[in-house]
Amino acid sequence: MENVIIREIRKEDNPQVAKVIRQVLADMGVPKVGTAYEDPSLDSMFKHYEKPKATYFVAEVNGSILGCAGVAQLDNYDGNVCELQKMYFLEEARGKGLGHKIITVCLERAKEYGFTACYLETMPNMEAAQKLYKKMGFEYIDARMGDTGHYSCPVFMLKTF
Repeated sequence: MENVIIREIRKEDNPQVAKVIRQVLADMGVPKVGTAYEDPSLDSMFKHYEKPKATYFVAEVNGSILGCAGVAQLDNYDGNVCELQKMYFLEEARGKGLGHKIITVCLERAKEYGFTACYLETMPNMEAAQKLYKKMGFEYIDARMGDTGHYSCPVFMLKTF
C-alpha cells in the first residue's frame, strides 16, 4: 500500500481511532464485553498514551486512519514486559503489509524503552493476526500475564528481545 504514513497518535485522531477499533471488533464478531471494545480509554487514546514508556501509532493514508497499534507497560504485571495493544486494521488495509510495518515500529519503540519482552492477547478467530505475530517472533504461551481486563481474549503470545 503506497502513501502510508505510520506516525504517533495526535489528539485529533481520537474519534477516527475509536471508530476503526470498534468497526474491526464488530466485523470480527468479537464480544463487546471483556475486550478492547469496552475499554474506557478507547475514546481518548491520545491521552491514554501520554505516560512514560508508552506510544500509540496510527497508519494513515491520505488523511484517513486505516489501522493502529501501540505499546505500553503490561498492566498489573511486576516485570519489564510491555504489551502490544489495540492493533487493528480496517478490512481494506489487511493483507497489504501494514501490520508488519506497525508491529516493527512498535517493537523498535519497546526496545528503545528498555522492555525485555512483549506480550499480547488475541481471539482464536483472528488467525491472520496470529500468523503475523508468529512471523514477527511471538510464541504461544499457556497462561495470561498481568491483568489487562480483556478476559474474553483466550490466546496469549510473548516475544522476548
